[in-house]
Amino acid sequence: MRIERQPAFVLHARAWRETSLLLEVFTREHGRIGVIAQGVRGPRKQALRAALQPFVPISVDLLHRSELARLIAAEPSGPAAGLLGDRLMAGFYVNELLLRLSARGDPGPDLFDRYHAVLIELAGQTPLSWLLRRFERDLLERLGFAPPWRETADGDRIVPEQRYRLDAEVGPVATPSGAVAGRALLALADDRMPEPSDLRALRDALRGLIASHLDGRELVSWGVLAKLPSTESGGQARRSISDDPSDQ
Repeated sequence: MRIERQPAFVLHARAWRETSLLLEVFTREHGRIGVIAQGVRGPRKQALRAALQPFVPISVDLLHRSELARLIAAEPSGPAAGLLGDRLMAGFYVNELLLRLSARGDPGPDLFDRYHAVLIELAGQTPLSWLLRRFERDLLERLGFAPPWRETADGDRIVPEQRYRLDAEVGPVATPSGAVAGRALLALADDRMPEPSDLRALRDALRGLIASHLDGRELVSWGVLAKLPSTESGGQARRSISDDPSDQ
């Protein structure tokens, strides 16, 4: 199958053989595709290689006849997101979420559009703590992994002051030891930014929900963040992406 002029982003790239790259490409109409980009590490392919960077909107032509497609052509279709510092780290976290939770060949134009939108948001001023929670929510919903945010596993309405834990199989379960308050779940459902303490609890609850779909393997991003030095620049990046709103 030949795929032509397909809007796409590169989620991940690694060297393959002497002059080529293995790419994970997220396309609008065909979902995530593994791609071999032959010869792009050669000295005459600098412009093409520059287009195959994360966070650059591109248009690609692919020949897809086996598990891995072959790159025929690629060119930028818009400016790169221009992410720096903690915003760049957040972008890599978003990419890893897509890589680990989505399946190859699962088309989803709405998810592609949401991903494009979050890159634009990352380049803006929205607090990372809220921006990432919204993307995690939308990703889980589009992949069919999200629980009901407004009711419990028993069908009862979420009570703002009640504590809940998020169970991957049945949804919110009321318990005094729950990680998150009902008001935070309702705020997430209404697309309203919760209070700072509720945002931290929401981060932990959503992280647990995401972890339940990772087959026992944590995201690399979580481990990298845990090892960051507590220098002024590194510490700031760590605090922002780990979503302590008091540090925004």
